[in-house]
Amino acid sequence: MSAPSASPIQIAGALILALALAHSFSVKLFERMARRSRRHAGVFHLLAEVEVVFGFWAGVLVLAIAALDGGQAALDYAESRTYTEPLFVLVVMVIAASRPIVQAVNALVDAVSRRSKAPALAAAWIGLTFVPLLGSVVTEPAAMTIAALVLAPRVFRPEVPERLKYLALGVLFVNVSIGGTLSAFAAPPVLMVAKTWGWTSHYMLLNFGWKAALAVFANGTLAAWCLRSSLSGGAPSLGSHGSAAQAGRVPLAVVLAHFGFLAAVILMAHHLVAFVGIFLLFLGFTQAYERFQSPLILREALLVAFFLAGLVVLGGLQQWWLQPVLSSLSPGSIFVGATALTAVTDNAALTYLGSQIAGLSIEARHGLMAGAVVGGGLTVIANAPNPAGGALLRKGFAEETIGAGGLFMGALVPTLVAGAALYGL
Repeated sequence: MSAPSASPIQIAGALILALALAHSFSVKLFERMARRSRRHAGVFHLLAEVEVVFGFWAGVLVLAIAALDGGQAALDYAESRTYTEPLFVLVVMVIAASRPIVQAVNALVDAVSRRSKAPALAAAWIGLTFVPLLGSVVTEPAAMTIAALVLAPRVFRPEVPERLKYLALGVLFVNVSIGGTLSAFAAPPVLMVAKTWGWTSHYMLLNFGWKAALAVFANGTLAAWCLRSSLSGGAPSLGSHGSAAQAGRVPLAVVLAHFGFLAAVILMAHHLVAFVGIFLLFLGFTQAYERFQSPLILREALLVAFFLAGLVVLGGLQQWWLQPVLSSLSPGSIFVGATALTAVTDNAALTYLGSQIAGLSIEARHGLMAGAVVGGGLTVIANAPNPAGGALLRKGFAEETIGAGGLFMGALVPTLVAGAALYGL
């Protein structure tokens, strides 16, 4: 099928997305420029924030639409986009990273890992395997946030070699992306097609979930084996989060209240007004019981929401070339193509476009879904929860920046393992 004639705005959207991708791969360059230029260091530091990149270029796109079609058209386009997912990620990040929840999760991980001869290594393995699989229950953004906070003080430390940290990050991103396929409601790319294609949680578990679980355990075990010399011996170090938690034990009632807020937000994940209202109640609760709280990660969560909102704006003008590409491929080619395309566009947008193609065969649908989730760890933009994990873990990397090349290489082997499991079995 040939692509329809593209309008100037659609062409501008594709070009600006390409510039945004190039920018996202160059954040370390902007960080170096910031150190060299005192006069413009602030601007370069801003442009080096990977969470700012897509929001910045989304603004450029809106200005381009205004120049080409008028200010009202630009406003109409921006307001036509749906921002429920970025706001949900913001809310779930803040709640999942609150001190009572982090303390409870760390206590559980420590209790299990202490039974091992290498507690730190066991804790890292749990964070890379069991927690990503929770994404099928508590949603992928919540699983990513919890896993990142479990792993940050244990794996992403200065003494761990950089290449191993990129491997751990790649495994985490891939495992979270495929770990949400055990149900039909928790992973954004699955949710986009579940109703249209009639895919229930039972269907997902039988056709994708058990394969994904095998790949998650294989990837997590591979990463743990590679980390064994860096994490061998002593008890896990809880770092800054552990210090905060040890400042005072949180009463059980407060812990249960926080988990209650998290559960309520997850249940209302697709109802913007409801989960924002719950979040406002949560903020009031944290003020009322301030002595049992650590500072909320509002800055990190807002940056991630800005990132995802920018991706929503940029992605809205890509259908004109993405859909013809997908509809022209065989099932096997769709799997490979979806894996590659996911790296440069959010996988939920990719599966949504696939759901709009009439007459797509069952084999093609399976190939599209498998490719979309398998490629979800190759870049920061490939899967919606990735920016959340990146924001929480980037301080563990050199220059406090996650390099696109390092992430790609770290995720390459886990991606191949996931592809062999989800499409090969």
